[in-house]
Amino acid sequence: MDKHLHIVCLDVPFPADYGGVVDLFYKIKALHQLGVKIHLHCFTKDRQPQDELNKYCETVNYYQRKSNSSSFSLNTPLIVNSRVNEALISNLQKDNYPVLLEGIHCTYYLKTGQLNNRKIIVRLHNAEFAYYKQLAKHEGNVFKKLYYLHESRLLKKYERAIACKAIFLAVSKQDVILYQQQFKATDIHYLPVFLPYTSAIGKEGKGCYCLYHGNLAINENEKAAIWLLQHVFNKVQIPFVIAGKKPSKRLEQLAHLHQHTCIVANPSDKEMQDIIGKAHVHVLPSLNNTGIKLKLLNALFNGRHCLVNKAGVEGSGLESFCHMAMDAETFRKQIEALYILPFTEQEAQQRQGLLQTMYNNETNARQLMTFLQ
Repeated sequence: MDKHLHIVCLDVPFPADYGGVVDLFYKIKALHQLGVKIHLHCFTKDRQPQDELNKYCETVNYYQRKSNSSSFSLNTPLIVNSRVNEALISNLQKDNYPVLLEGIHCTYYLKTGQLNNRKIIVRLHNAEFAYYKQLAKHEGNVFKKLYYLHESRLLKKYERAIACKAIFLAVSKQDVILYQQQFKATDIHYLPVFLPYTSAIGKEGKGCYCLYHGNLAINENEKAAIWLLQHVFNKVQIPFVIAGKKPSKRLEQLAHLHQHTCIVANPSDKEMQDIIGKAHVHVLPSLNNTGIKLKLLNALFNGRHCLVNKAGVEGSGLESFCHMAMDAETFRKQIEALYILPFTEQEAQQRQGLLQTMYNNETNARQLMTFLQ
């Protein structure tokens, strides 16, 4: 008997060129390989329809996201309100197939009860209320800070209201605990992210520099990069590269203050993977502990030593594969020690084992299907 599944995506999941859509696209591929007939629904703003998705899906529908100004509300989070669409609910109600809602962003019709009596799974990419609170904490622009705080308050109320209305599958154990404690969620489970990697390819021996990479347009990533420049690599004379999308002028100026530090702005995917492969120490402090850090997984499977803080790895199951530091002084000491320590074949094999167990896309797709029985 054919297995049909609606998947509602917060964005067009191809190309899988940023953290928010990697899990979506490789989940679609893995489910397709299991023979699931996928009916895909994508919200779009800046990204175009993609023929590639037709290879894996029976049907693909696109819906235009509403503008931020028309979506602002005193009651519903903007990330949800901008994805309210009558054509979507009309299409979902044409049959009784189970529905996978990708992110809190896509759950409006779960909240209203229009998907009652259906098998519904919500993929929790983040504890969004906590994530927006962290964005507010690190935002310098007063208007953006107020928006993030407003959105965080709305999200907390909203997430509490839907936490027992569906099965939730979180990307980190930390988020499972958070939902259980904050919202009394009873049907929430951990399901690892789906990844593009099939083998751990970090080369043994030594790389050339330390690296921080990420989307530098996100304020917490910029703040982490600036903290490394001002508190760690100002006293460690080891080559340090920052690489990522849309760095600010301030970050670019700070990165060029020292001869041993530099920035690579807007590298292509291929260039970024080359930069990751040539680094010796991936220095990835995090300013929040929600979700899962895809940049850390990229570094683990494609790079050498990974140095993180507690927030960057908590609840991920990756603690034993990383080196830990807590403050600027311990980051400096660890960097100096790791920079002269060759990366070994044994470490690469341990990471390969992790890919074949926890981050096995086929195994995790089968696990996902058990929730749809």
